[in-house]
Amino acid sequence: MKKIFFFMPLWILAIFCFSCFKAKEQKTSSSKPINHALFDSLLQRYVDNDGYVNYKGFLKDSVEFKKYLTLLSNNYPNEKNWSREAQMAYWINAYNAFTIKLICDHYPVKSIKDIKRGIPLVSDTWQINFITIENKTYNLNNIEHGILRPKYNDPRIHAAVNCASKSCPKLSRHAYTAENLNTQLDEAMRGFINDPTRNKIISPDKAEMSKIFDWFAGDFKKKTPTVRAFINTYASKIQLKENATLSYLDYDWGLNEQVNAR
Repeated sequence: MKKIFFFMPLWILAIFCFSCFKAKEQKTSSSKPINHALFDSLLQRYVDNDGYVNYKGFLKDSVEFKKYLTLLSNNYPNEKNWSREAQMAYWINAYNAFTIKLICDHYPVKSIKDIKRGIPLVSDTWQINFITIENKTYNLNNIEHGILRPKYNDPRIHAAVNCASKSCPKLSRHAYTAENLNTQLDEAMRGFINDPTRNKIISPDKAEMSKIFDWFAGDFKKKTPTVRAFINTYASKIQLKENATLSYLDYDWGLNEQVNAR
């Protein structure tokens, strides 16, 4: 869930984009859909109803957590054996699980953005190549911008992937599954849009929204004529007018950690 704000020479930008977003094909994978029950159990144990995470708990249960990460690493979704829904659920869970792993590997940190490696202004947290899936290396940008967004073209993904920050949509207390994916994505987006700590629909004429709706406006407009129309699809109380004023809230990159977690 990282947006690029700075300017750079074109040759650096080209390298940056290639390394960030290019999805690596796994043409030889013969895997079959996996069960996400282990991750579901960990999420219910260490994520509260507000989406805040007990990272100390994940560290304490590192053996169980590693089992799930290994399951992800050994099974790249393929077109032959995996349904579209099973693939999407895998990649959403993978993004969320490996983000938790990144935080745990550097814990304690105040923000995910404090975890950096590589070339300043070119490499950042989301470009750290720490994810291995069937002997190929990935970073979080590869998963979100190289696979999830372009391949599945579903803007609800933005409410499902969690960047370990306070302004991110809540981390679900349940793993995503092929069987329930459509319902889960609808619930995630509806919960996000109607969460007053992350979005404020003040009146039909005015809303103060998460910057996600600014950063990824093009994704939302692929499904509806305007960002306002997309918001109205999930808004529970107030419907925005077509000419409603949209402004965007400051994004809080502070760690989404439970207070006094043990």
